[in-house]
Amino acid sequence: MKLDLTGITPIHWHLNDSNEAAPEADVLITERPLLVERRARVAQIPGLRHVHLLSLGYEWVLEHLNSDVSLSNSRGAVEDATAEHTLALVLASLRELPESGAQQLKRDWNPLWGGTLHGATVLLLGFGGVGQEIRHRLLPFKPKEVIAVASRSRQLPDGTPVHGIDELPALLPQAQVVIVALPDAPSTRGLVDAEFLAHMPDQSLLVNVGRGPVVDTDALLAELQPERLRAALDVTDPEPLPSTHPLWAAPNCLITPHIAGNTWMFIDLAMNLAVEQVQRISAGVEPLHVVRPAEKQN
Repeated sequence: MKLDLTGITPIHWHLNDSNEAAPEADVLITERPLLVERRARVAQIPGLRHVHLLSLGYEWVLEHLNSDVSLSNSRGAVEDATAEHTLALVLASLRELPESGAQQLKRDWNPLWGGTLHGATVLLLGFGGVGQEIRHRLLPFKPKEVIAVASRSRQLPDGTPVHGIDELPALLPQAQVVIVALPDAPSTRGLVDAEFLAHMPDQSLLVNVGRGPVVDTDALLAELQPERLRAALDVTDPEPLPSTHPLWAAPNCLITPHIAGNTWMFIDLAMNLAVEQVQRISAGVEPLHVVRPAEKQN
């Protein structure tokens, strides 16, 4: 998108790809760099006052922000795309589409039988914007129940209960599908561990569209290798997943490379929001979707 606005000078410089030293700038608009070592370059931008992320997740940048730099994310631009991809992962796994694809390559006509959301109990772990959009898309498939779980229990305006994480041991054995839509935080890292997975019924499906570190990869592999559980993962730990990692070859495991938000509609929504953010900051107006305000200086 061409940025041609009075009083605003765009500079094309990419945390991940540009080798030049960081230029002076008031605002940085960025995605998360794939190269972990490049993320610290945020702290090297002279004059930086605000960072706007082309994503919802922001955990990676916090340690690299000075206290006087505020931070916003692209809330409202990515939830629909992520929810849509979640349904794609669930349906592809339940309806054996990876196996059908492998059969197609072999020209093998062998009708398969699979699972369904119809009549299934789905546990949705994480009930922020993404989780709520996932629930909205699940309901037309006639599940028996969608159990929402968040950090604390509460009740939605329509009377739907949201359960607390402390209730998971009692809830997990009921679920044929468990969807994880949690951010990466100290309280969520490793939450889906061996004990969590042991509570899931045989042949149930774990879907992760949140963050890789929420799931203990070794514990998941221990359940996938004997084919007790199934998994569909858009995020992994580590990420990117090394080509030699055993998760690639684990049975009944569908992996996509962190692409849940990657749609052309997301690009339009995120870019329009980024332009609005720059306009607001230039005009001295508070940006939208601030997740960390700047500390006031004495």
